[in-house]
Amino acid sequence: MDTRFELINRSSTYHDLLHDIETILSNEDLFYGHGTDNAMDESMAIIMHLLQSHDPLKEDQLKASIQVGFLKKAKEILYQRIVELKPLPYITNEAYFCGKRFYVDERVLIPRSPIAELINNRFEPWIKASSLNRILEIGTGSGCIALSIASIFSDTEVVATDVSSDALDVAAMNAKAHDSDNQVKIIESDLFENVNGVFDLIITNPPYVPTEVMSDLPKEYLHEPDLALAAGDNGLDFISRILHDAPPFLSDNGIVIIEAGVASEKMEEAFNMPFIWIDFEKGGEGVALIDASSLKN
Repeated sequence: MDTRFELINRSSTYHDLLHDIETILSNEDLFYGHGTDNAMDESMAIIMHLLQSHDPLKEDQLKASIQVGFLKKAKEILYQRIVELKPLPYITNEAYFCGKRFYVDERVLIPRSPIAELINNRFEPWIKASSLNRILEIGTGSGCIALSIASIFSDTEVVATDVSSDALDVAAMNAKAHDSDNQVKIIESDLFENVNGVFDLIITNPPYVPTEVMSDLPKEYLHEPDLALAAGDNGLDFISRILHDAPPFLSDNGIVIIEAGVASEKMEEAFNMPFIWIDFEKGGEGVALIDASSLKN
Protein backbone atom coordinates (compact mmCIF):
# COMPACT_ATOMS: atom_id res chain seq x y z
CA MET A 1 0.00 0.00 0.00
CA ASP A 2 1.22 3.49 -0.87
CA THR A 3 3.00 5.09 2.12
CA ARG A 4 1.16 8.37 1.49
CA PHE A 5 -1.84 6.80 3.15
CA GLU A 6 -0.07 5.90 6.39
CA LEU A 7 -1.07 9.29 7.82
CA ILE A 8 -4.46 7.89 8.72
CA ASN A 9 -2.88 5.28 11.02
CA ARG A 10 -2.85 7.91 13.75
CA SER A 11 -6.62 8.41 13.52
CA SER A 12 -8.53 7.13 16.54
CA THR A 13 -11.89 8.86 15.97
CA TYR A 14 -13.90 9.60 12.85
CA HIS A 15 -13.16 13.27 13.36
CA ASP A 16 -9.43 12.50 13.17
CA LEU A 17 -9.97 10.34 10.10
CA LEU A 18 -12.06 12.99 8.36
CA HIS A 19 -9.25 15.51 8.84
CA ASP A 20 -6.48 13.12 7.79
CA ILE A 21 -8.25 11.93 4.62
CA GLU A 22 -8.92 15.54 3.68
CA THR A 23 -5.22 16.32 4.17
CA ILE A 24 -4.15 13.42 1.96
CA LEU A 25 -6.62 14.33 -0.80
CA SER A 26 -5.70 18.02 -0.66
CA ASN A 27 -2.04 17.19 -1.31
CA GLU A 28 -2.89 15.41 -4.58
CA ASP A 29 -3.71 16.77 -8.03
CA LEU A 30 -7.26 15.44 -8.20
CA PHE A 31 -10.32 16.50 -10.14
CA TYR A 32 -13.57 16.87 -8.23
CA GLY A 33 -16.96 17.10 -9.87
CA HIS A 34 -18.41 13.60 -9.76
CA GLY A 35 -20.66 14.15 -6.78
CA THR A 36 -18.36 16.32 -4.67
CA ASP A 37 -16.40 19.44 -5.49
CA ASN A 38 -13.75 19.56 -2.74
CA ALA A 39 -11.54 17.35 -0.58
CA MET A 40 -13.57 17.94 2.60
CA ASP A 41 -16.84 16.71 1.08
CA GLU A 42 -15.09 13.77 -0.56
CA SER A 43 -13.58 12.79 2.79
CA MET A 44 -17.02 12.77 4.38
CA ALA A 45 -18.40 10.75 1.44
CA ILE A 46 -15.73 8.10 1.98
CA ILE A 47 -16.55 7.76 5.68
CA MET A 48 -20.30 7.74 4.99
CA HIS A 49 -19.80 4.90 2.52
CA LEU A 50 -17.72 2.83 4.93
CA LEU A 51 -20.30 3.31 7.67
CA GLN A 52 -23.16 2.71 5.20
CA SER A 53 -24.65 6.03 6.25
CA HIS A 54 -26.93 8.09 4.01
CA ASP A 55 -26.24 11.32 5.90
CA PRO A 56 -23.08 13.23 6.89
CA LEU A 57 -21.86 12.38 10.37
CA LYS A 58 -22.88 14.69 13.19
CA GLU A 59 -20.53 15.94 15.91
CA ASP A 60 -21.33 13.19 18.39
CA GLN A 61 -20.80 10.52 15.70
CA LEU A 62 -17.47 12.05 14.67
CA LYS A 63 -16.22 11.71 18.26
CA ALA A 64 -16.77 7.95 18.25
CA SER A 65 -13.85 5.51 18.08
CA ILE A 66 -13.09 3.98 14.69
CA GLN A 67 -14.28 0.44 14.03
CA VAL A 68 -11.76 -2.38 13.66
CA GLY A 69 -10.63 -2.79 10.06
CA PHE A 70 -11.93 0.64 9.08
CA LEU A 71 -8.51 2.19 8.33
CA LYS A 72 -7.54 -0.65 5.99
CA LYS A 73 -10.71 -0.15 3.95
CA ALA A 74 -10.16 3.62 3.89
CA LYS A 75 -6.63 3.08 2.51
CA GLU A 76 -7.97 0.83 -0.23
CA ILE A 77 -10.37 3.57 -1.31
CA LEU A 78 -7.64 6.20 -1.21
CA TYR A 79 -5.41 4.04 -3.39
CA GLN A 80 -8.07 3.75 -6.08
CA ARG A 81 -8.96 7.44 -5.84
CA ILE A 82 -5.39 8.80 -5.91
CA VAL A 83 -3.27 6.24 -7.75
CA GLU A 84 -5.86 4.95 -10.22
CA LEU A 85 -7.65 8.33 -10.37
CA LYS A 86 -11.04 6.68 -10.20
CA PRO A 87 -13.96 8.98 -9.42
CA LEU A 88 -15.26 8.10 -5.96
CA PRO A 89 -18.72 6.92 -7.14
CA TYR A 90 -17.06 4.17 -9.19
CA ILE A 91 -15.17 3.02 -6.10
CA THR A 92 -18.21 3.02 -3.82
CA ASN A 93 -20.65 2.02 -6.59
CA GLU A 94 -23.08 4.65 -5.42
CA ALA A 95 -24.12 8.13 -6.46
CA TYR A 96 -26.85 10.47 -5.28
CA PHE A 97 -29.35 12.22 -7.54
CA CYS A 98 -32.51 14.03 -6.43
CA GLY A 99 -31.69 12.88 -2.91
CA LYS A 100 -31.79 9.21 -3.91
CA ARG A 101 -28.99 6.69 -4.01
CA PHE A 102 -28.23 4.90 -7.28
CA TYR A 103 -25.88 2.08 -8.16
CA VAL A 104 -23.21 3.15 -10.68
CA ASP A 105 -20.19 1.54 -12.27
CA GLU A 106 -18.03 2.23 -15.30
CA ARG A 107 -20.79 1.18 -17.68
CA VAL A 108 -22.64 4.44 -17.03
CA LEU A 109 -22.00 8.14 -16.59
CA ILE A 110 -21.89 9.35 -12.98
CA PRO A 111 -25.07 11.37 -12.21
CA ARG A 112 -24.40 15.09 -11.82
CA SER A 113 -26.91 16.92 -14.02
CA PRO A 114 -28.60 20.16 -12.87
CA ILE A 115 -31.77 18.61 -14.31
CA ALA A 116 -32.24 17.27 -10.77
CA GLU A 117 -33.44 20.71 -9.71
CA LEU A 118 -36.09 20.71 -12.45
CA ILE A 119 -37.34 17.31 -11.33
CA ASN A 120 -37.55 18.37 -7.69
CA ASN A 121 -39.55 21.42 -8.83
CA ARG A 122 -41.91 19.16 -10.81
CA PHE A 123 -40.79 21.00 -13.99
CA GLU A 124 -42.79 24.05 -12.99
CA PRO A 125 -43.16 26.79 -14.16
CA TRP A 126 -42.10 25.38 -17.52
CA ILE A 127 -44.96 22.93 -17.84
CA LYS A 128 -47.94 22.06 -15.64
CA ALA A 129 -47.20 18.93 -13.69
CA SER A 130 -50.82 17.84 -14.12
CA SER A 131 -50.38 17.74 -17.92
CA LEU A 132 -47.59 15.14 -17.83
CA ASN A 133 -49.05 11.78 -18.80
CA ARG A 134 -46.13 10.29 -20.73
CA ILE A 135 -42.45 11.20 -20.36
CA LEU A 136 -39.51 10.01 -22.45
CA GLU A 137 -35.89 10.11 -21.38
CA ILE A 138 -33.30 9.58 -24.11
CA GLY A 139 -29.91 8.25 -23.01
CA THR A 140 -30.93 7.10 -19.55
CA GLY A 141 -27.58 5.59 -18.46
CA SER A 142 -27.97 4.65 -14.80
CA GLY A 143 -31.66 5.55 -15.01
CA CYS A 144 -31.31 8.27 -12.39
CA ILE A 145 -33.34 10.89 -14.28
CA ALA A 146 -36.16 8.59 -15.37
CA LEU A 147 -36.42 6.92 -11.97
CA SER A 148 -36.37 10.22 -10.09
CA ILE A 149 -39.16 11.47 -12.33
CA ALA A 150 -41.14 8.29 -11.71
CA SER A 151 -40.85 8.70 -7.93
CA ILE A 152 -42.42 12.16 -8.10
CA PHE A 153 -44.95 11.49 -10.88
CA SER A 154 -46.24 8.14 -9.68
CA ASP A 155 -49.19 8.08 -12.11
CA THR A 156 -47.11 8.99 -15.17
CA GLU A 157 -45.80 6.53 -17.73
CA VAL A 158 -42.04 6.92 -18.12
CA VAL A 159 -40.04 5.47 -21.00
CA ALA A 160 -36.25 5.36 -20.69
CA THR A 161 -33.98 4.53 -23.62
CA ASP A 162 -30.29 3.97 -24.20
CA VAL A 163 -28.25 2.57 -27.06
CA SER A 164 -25.96 0.75 -24.62
CA SER A 165 -27.19 -2.63 -23.38
CA ASP A 166 -24.60 -2.42 -20.60
CA ALA A 167 -26.06 0.87 -19.40
CA LEU A 168 -29.57 -0.56 -19.54
CA ASP A 169 -28.50 -3.42 -17.28
CA VAL A 170 -27.52 -0.82 -14.67
CA ALA A 171 -30.77 1.12 -15.21
CA ALA A 172 -32.81 -2.07 -14.76
CA MET A 173 -30.94 -2.83 -11.55
CA ASN A 174 -31.74 0.65 -10.22
CA ALA A 175 -35.37 0.41 -11.34
CA LYS A 176 -35.79 -2.77 -9.31
CA ALA A 177 -34.04 -1.26 -6.29
CA HIS A 178 -36.39 1.74 -6.40
CA ASP A 179 -39.52 -0.38 -7.02
CA SER A 180 -40.10 1.40 -10.31
CA ASP A 181 -39.60 -1.46 -12.75
CA ASN A 182 -43.36 -1.59 -13.48
CA GLN A 183 -43.74 2.15 -14.04
CA VAL A 184 -40.55 2.82 -16.03
CA LYS A 185 -40.28 1.05 -19.37
CA ILE A 186 -36.63 0.55 -20.29
CA ILE A 187 -35.89 0.20 -24.02
CA GLU A 188 -32.70 -0.37 -25.98
CA SER A 189 -32.88 2.25 -28.70
CA ASP A 190 -30.63 4.50 -30.76
CA LEU A 191 -32.38 7.75 -29.83
CA PHE A 192 -35.98 7.42 -31.18
CA GLU A 193 -35.42 4.24 -33.20
CA ASN A 194 -37.53 1.88 -31.05
CA VAL A 195 -39.81 4.49 -29.48
CA ASN A 196 -43.57 4.61 -30.11
CA GLY A 197 -46.30 7.13 -29.33
CA VAL A 198 -46.23 10.75 -28.24
CA PHE A 199 -44.95 12.34 -25.05
CA ASP A 200 -45.70 15.47 -23.07
CA LEU A 201 -42.05 15.79 -22.08
CA ILE A 202 -38.90 14.54 -23.77
CA ILE A 203 -35.87 14.98 -21.55
CA THR A 204 -32.27 14.17 -22.35
CA ASN A 205 -28.71 14.60 -21.20
CA PRO A 206 -27.04 13.32 -24.38
CA PRO A 207 -23.33 13.13 -25.19
CA TYR A 208 -22.18 16.68 -25.97
CA VAL A 209 -18.42 16.85 -25.48
CA PRO A 210 -16.54 18.00 -28.64
CA THR A 211 -13.54 15.98 -29.82
CA GLU A 212 -11.07 18.72 -28.90
CA VAL A 213 -12.44 18.97 -25.36
CA MET A 214 -12.46 15.18 -24.94
CA SER A 215 -8.69 15.09 -25.37
CA ASP A 216 -8.22 17.63 -22.56
CA LEU A 217 -10.56 16.15 -19.96
CA PRO A 218 -9.13 15.31 -16.52
CA LYS A 219 -7.97 11.71 -16.20
CA GLU A 220 -10.90 10.86 -13.94
CA TYR A 221 -13.14 11.13 -17.02
CA LEU A 222 -11.23 8.31 -18.71
CA HIS A 223 -13.10 5.91 -16.43
CA GLU A 224 -16.45 7.06 -17.82
CA PRO A 225 -17.82 5.54 -21.05
CA ASP A 226 -16.83 7.52 -24.16
CA LEU A 227 -20.23 6.62 -25.58
CA ALA A 228 -21.87 8.84 -22.96
CA LEU A 229 -19.55 11.82 -23.53
CA ALA A 230 -18.09 12.12 -27.04
CA ALA A 231 -20.22 13.93 -29.62
CA GLY A 232 -18.07 14.77 -32.63
CA ASP A 233 -16.19 17.88 -33.69
CA ASN A 234 -18.71 20.44 -32.40
CA GLY A 235 -20.48 18.38 -29.74
CA LEU A 236 -23.74 18.33 -31.68
CA ASP A 237 -23.78 14.83 -33.18
CA PHE A 238 -26.62 13.67 -30.95
CA ILE A 239 -28.23 17.00 -30.09
CA SER A 240 -28.89 17.74 -33.78
CA ARG A 241 -30.51 14.32 -34.32
CA ILE A 242 -32.72 14.73 -31.26
CA LEU A 243 -33.95 18.17 -32.26
CA HIS A 244 -34.59 17.02 -35.84
CA ASP A 245 -36.39 13.78 -34.93
CA ALA A 246 -38.36 14.87 -31.85
CA PRO A 247 -41.46 16.58 -33.37
CA PRO A 248 -43.49 13.45 -34.27
CA PHE A 249 -43.01 12.17 -30.72
CA LEU A 250 -44.26 15.34 -28.99
CA SER A 251 -47.83 16.10 -27.95
CA ASP A 252 -49.17 19.47 -29.13
CA ASN A 253 -48.29 21.15 -25.83
CA GLY A 254 -45.20 19.06 -25.18
CA ILE A 255 -41.69 20.31 -24.51
CA VAL A 256 -38.12 19.10 -24.93
CA ILE A 257 -35.57 19.67 -22.18
CA ILE A 258 -32.03 19.07 -23.39
CA GLU A 259 -28.72 19.43 -21.61
CA ALA A 260 -26.09 20.79 -23.98
CA GLY A 261 -23.31 21.60 -21.52
CA VAL A 262 -20.12 22.76 -23.22
CA ALA A 263 -21.89 22.56 -26.61
CA SER A 264 -24.50 25.18 -25.63
CA GLU A 265 -22.97 28.00 -27.65
CA LYS A 266 -22.59 25.78 -30.72
CA MET A 267 -26.20 24.68 -30.38
CA GLU A 268 -27.38 28.30 -30.31
CA GLU A 269 -25.31 29.07 -33.42
CA ALA A 270 -26.40 25.99 -35.35
CA PHE A 271 -30.16 26.16 -34.80
CA ASN A 272 -32.42 29.12 -35.39
CA MET A 273 -34.79 28.18 -32.59
CA PRO A 274 -36.19 30.08 -29.58
CA PHE A 275 -34.42 28.09 -26.89
CA ILE A 276 -35.09 29.03 -23.28
CA TRP A 277 -31.92 28.58 -21.21
CA ILE A 278 -32.83 27.65 -17.67
CA ASP A 279 -31.31 29.38 -14.65
CA PHE A 280 -30.68 27.13 -11.68
CA GLU A 281 -30.80 28.30 -8.08
CA LYS A 282 -28.43 25.54 -6.93
CA GLY A 283 -25.86 25.92 -9.70
CA GLY A 284 -25.45 24.48 -13.15
CA GLU A 285 -26.06 25.71 -16.66
CA GLY A 286 -26.34 24.58 -20.26
CA VAL A 287 -29.88 23.19 -20.10
CA ALA A 288 -32.34 24.41 -22.72
CA LEU A 289 -36.07 24.10 -23.21
CA ILE A 290 -38.06 24.31 -26.42
CA ASP A 291 -41.75 23.67 -27.01
CA ALA A 292 -43.42 21.50 -29.62
CA SER A 293 -44.77 24.36 -31.73
CA SER A 294 -41.30 25.90 -32.09
CA LEU A 295 -39.78 22.56 -33.07
CA LYS A 296 -42.49 21.75 -35.59
CA ASN A 297 -42.31 25.10 -37.41
